[in-house]
Amino acid sequence: MGKPRSHKNLSSCILAAIFLILLIAAAFVVYFTVFRPRDPKLTVNSVQLPAFSAANSTVSFTFSQYVTISNPNHAAFTHYDSSLQMLYAGNQVGLLFIPAGKISGGRTQYMAATFSVKSFPLTVPVQQQSVGPAVPNGHIGFEFGPGMEVETRLELAGRVNFLHFFTHRVEARAECRVAIGVTDGSVLGFHC
Repeated sequence: MGKPRSHKNLSSCILAAIFLILLIAAAFVVYFTVFRPRDPKLTVNSVQLPAFSAANSTVSFTFSQYVTISNPNHAAFTHYDSSLQMLYAGNQVGLLFIPAGKISGGRTQYMAATFSVKSFPLTVPVQQQSVGPAVPNGHIGFEFGPGMEVETRLELAGRVNFLHFFTHRVEARAECRVAIGVTDGSVLGFHC
Protein backbone atom coordinates (compact mmCIF):
# COMPACT_ATOMS: atom_id res chain seq x y z
CA MET A 1 0.00 0.00 0.00
CA GLY A 2 2.98 2.32 0.27
CA LYS A 3 3.47 2.57 -3.48
CA PRO A 4 0.20 4.31 -4.47
CA ARG A 5 0.73 6.98 -1.81
CA SER A 6 4.30 7.78 -3.01
CA HIS A 7 3.02 7.84 -6.59
CA LYS A 8 0.43 10.47 -5.57
CA ASN A 9 3.10 12.54 -3.79
CA LEU A 10 5.39 12.40 -6.82
CA SER A 11 2.53 13.48 -9.10
CA SER A 12 1.69 16.37 -6.77
CA CYS A 13 5.31 17.53 -6.70
CA ILE A 14 5.57 17.40 -10.50
CA LEU A 15 2.34 19.40 -10.89
CA ALA A 16 3.52 21.97 -8.33
CA ALA A 17 6.87 22.33 -10.11
CA ILE A 18 5.16 22.77 -13.50
CA PHE A 19 2.83 25.39 -11.98
CA LEU A 20 5.77 27.32 -10.47
CA ILE A 21 7.70 27.23 -13.76
CA LEU A 22 4.66 28.53 -15.66
CA LEU A 23 4.10 31.24 -13.04
CA ILE A 24 7.74 32.40 -13.27
CA ALA A 25 7.62 32.31 -17.09
CA ALA A 26 4.41 34.41 -17.06
CA ALA A 27 6.05 36.94 -14.69
CA PHE A 28 9.02 37.30 -17.04
CA VAL A 29 6.74 37.72 -20.07
CA VAL A 30 4.77 40.45 -18.29
CA TYR A 31 7.97 42.12 -17.09
CA PHE A 32 9.62 42.21 -20.52
CA THR A 33 6.50 43.25 -22.44
CA VAL A 34 4.50 45.55 -20.17
CA PHE A 35 7.13 46.71 -17.70
CA ARG A 36 10.16 46.45 -19.97
CA PRO A 37 12.69 49.10 -18.87
CA ARG A 38 13.24 51.79 -21.50
CA ASP A 39 15.76 54.61 -21.64
CA PRO A 40 14.47 58.07 -20.74
CA LYS A 41 14.00 60.58 -23.56
CA LEU A 42 16.00 63.84 -23.51
CA THR A 43 14.95 66.89 -25.49
CA VAL A 44 17.05 70.07 -25.50
CA ASN A 45 14.54 72.92 -25.59
CA SER A 46 16.82 75.94 -25.64
CA VAL A 47 20.35 77.20 -25.10
CA GLN A 48 21.29 80.64 -23.73
CA LEU A 49 24.39 82.58 -22.80
CA PRO A 50 23.28 85.03 -20.05
CA ALA A 51 26.80 86.47 -19.73
CA PHE A 52 29.50 86.67 -22.41
CA SER A 53 32.91 88.29 -22.65
CA ALA A 54 35.44 88.28 -25.50
CA ALA A 55 38.86 89.97 -25.44
CA ASN A 56 42.30 89.28 -26.95
CA SER A 57 41.13 86.14 -28.79
CA THR A 58 39.76 84.59 -25.58
CA VAL A 59 36.17 84.10 -24.50
CA SER A 60 34.40 83.37 -21.23
CA PHE A 61 30.68 83.02 -20.64
CA THR A 62 27.85 81.57 -18.61
CA PHE A 63 26.10 78.71 -20.38
CA SER A 64 22.49 77.58 -19.79
CA GLN A 65 20.82 74.57 -21.35
CA TYR A 66 17.13 73.79 -20.79
CA VAL A 67 16.12 70.15 -21.14
CA THR A 68 12.96 68.04 -20.94
CA ILE A 69 13.39 64.53 -19.49
CA SER A 70 10.57 62.04 -20.09
CA ASN A 71 10.39 58.74 -18.21
CA PRO A 72 8.46 56.24 -20.37
CA ASN A 73 8.68 53.51 -17.70
CA HIS A 74 5.90 52.48 -15.32
CA ALA A 75 8.39 52.60 -12.44
CA ALA A 76 10.35 55.57 -11.14
CA PHE A 77 13.66 56.46 -12.78
CA THR A 78 16.41 57.30 -10.28
CA HIS A 79 19.28 59.15 -11.93
CA TYR A 80 22.81 59.58 -10.66
CA ASP A 81 26.27 59.73 -12.20
CA SER A 82 25.11 62.37 -14.69
CA SER A 83 26.92 65.31 -16.27
CA LEU A 84 26.85 68.07 -18.86
CA GLN A 85 30.15 68.51 -20.68
CA MET A 86 31.16 71.30 -23.08
CA LEU A 87 33.85 70.87 -25.74
CA TYR A 88 35.54 73.41 -27.97
CA ALA A 89 37.90 72.23 -30.73
CA GLY A 90 37.95 68.76 -29.13
CA ASN A 91 38.99 70.05 -25.68
CA GLN A 92 36.80 70.15 -22.59
CA VAL A 93 36.15 73.75 -21.53
CA GLY A 94 33.27 73.20 -19.11
CA LEU A 95 31.78 70.47 -16.94
CA LEU A 96 28.75 70.33 -14.66
CA PHE A 97 27.85 67.32 -12.51
CA ILE A 98 24.08 66.94 -12.25
CA PRO A 99 22.77 66.10 -8.76
CA ALA A 100 20.96 62.80 -8.26
CA GLY A 101 17.20 62.83 -8.54
CA LYS A 102 14.07 60.81 -9.20
CA ILE A 103 11.41 61.04 -11.93
CA SER A 104 8.14 59.18 -11.32
CA GLY A 105 6.90 56.64 -13.85
CA GLY A 106 5.27 58.14 -16.94
CA ARG A 107 6.21 61.68 -15.90
CA THR A 108 8.18 64.51 -17.52
CA GLN A 109 10.60 66.76 -15.68
CA TYR A 110 12.19 70.01 -16.80
CA MET A 111 15.80 70.71 -15.97
CA ALA A 112 17.94 73.82 -16.29
CA ALA A 113 21.70 73.34 -16.22
CA THR A 114 23.77 76.51 -15.85
CA PHE A 115 27.51 76.85 -15.32
CA SER A 116 30.32 79.34 -15.93
CA VAL A 117 32.93 78.62 -18.56
CA LYS A 118 36.31 80.07 -17.63
CA SER A 119 38.28 82.07 -20.17
CA PHE A 120 39.81 79.99 -22.96
CA PRO A 121 41.61 80.96 -26.19
CA LEU A 122 39.96 80.66 -29.56
CA THR A 123 42.27 78.10 -31.14
CA VAL A 124 40.27 77.62 -34.32
CA PRO A 125 40.11 80.65 -36.61
CA VAL A 126 36.87 82.52 -36.07
CA GLN A 127 34.75 82.16 -39.18
CA GLN A 128 31.75 83.87 -40.66
CA GLN A 129 28.61 81.99 -39.56
CA SER A 130 25.95 81.63 -42.22
CA VAL A 131 22.44 80.29 -42.29
CA GLY A 132 20.15 79.90 -45.26
CA PRO A 133 19.84 78.27 -48.65
CA ALA A 134 22.77 77.78 -50.99
CA VAL A 135 22.74 80.00 -54.06
CA PRO A 136 23.84 78.55 -57.45
CA ASN A 137 26.92 80.82 -57.62
CA GLY A 138 28.30 79.15 -54.46
CA HIS A 139 27.40 81.84 -51.94
CA ILE A 140 25.20 81.14 -48.96
CA GLY A 141 22.46 83.52 -47.89
CA PHE A 142 21.92 85.21 -44.53
CA GLU A 143 25.48 85.70 -43.28
CA PHE A 144 26.09 86.70 -39.67
CA GLY A 145 29.16 88.02 -37.86
CA PRO A 146 32.14 85.95 -36.79
CA GLY A 147 31.24 82.91 -34.74
CA MET A 148 32.50 79.81 -33.01
CA GLU A 149 30.99 76.40 -32.40
CA VAL A 150 30.91 74.42 -29.17
CA GLU A 151 29.65 70.91 -28.54
CA THR A 152 27.63 69.85 -25.49
CA ARG A 153 27.22 66.30 -24.22
CA LEU A 154 24.51 65.62 -21.68
CA GLU A 155 24.63 62.15 -20.12
CA LEU A 156 21.91 61.02 -17.73
CA ALA A 157 22.43 57.57 -16.16
CA GLY A 158 20.47 55.73 -13.52
CA ARG A 159 18.23 52.79 -12.84
CA VAL A 160 14.61 51.68 -12.92
CA ASN A 161 13.37 49.33 -10.17
CA PHE A 162 10.27 47.20 -10.61
CA LEU A 163 8.72 45.69 -7.45
CA HIS A 164 12.04 46.40 -5.65
CA PHE A 165 13.33 43.17 -7.16
CA PHE A 166 14.13 43.78 -10.82
CA THR A 167 16.72 46.51 -11.37
CA HIS A 168 17.70 47.72 -14.81
CA ARG A 169 20.32 50.33 -15.68
CA VAL A 170 19.13 52.93 -18.17
CA GLU A 171 20.78 55.97 -19.70
CA ALA A 172 20.11 58.79 -22.10
CA ARG A 173 22.40 61.10 -24.05
CA ALA A 174 21.96 64.33 -25.95
CA GLU A 175 24.77 65.79 -28.02
CA CYS A 176 24.35 69.27 -29.46
CA ARG A 177 26.38 71.65 -31.60
CA VAL A 178 25.88 75.29 -30.65
CA ALA A 179 26.90 78.21 -32.90
CA ILE A 180 27.79 81.34 -30.90
CA GLY A 181 28.37 84.85 -32.24
CA VAL A 182 31.75 86.02 -30.91
CA THR A 183 30.96 89.73 -31.12
CA ASP A 184 27.94 89.69 -28.79
CA GLY A 185 27.58 86.16 -27.41
CA SER A 186 24.29 85.49 -29.14
CA VAL A 187 23.25 81.90 -29.85
CA LEU A 188 23.05 81.74 -33.64
CA GLY A 189 21.57 78.25 -33.56
CA PHE A 190 21.90 74.76 -32.17
CA HIS A 191 21.41 71.27 -33.52
CA CYS A 192 20.99 68.14 -31.38
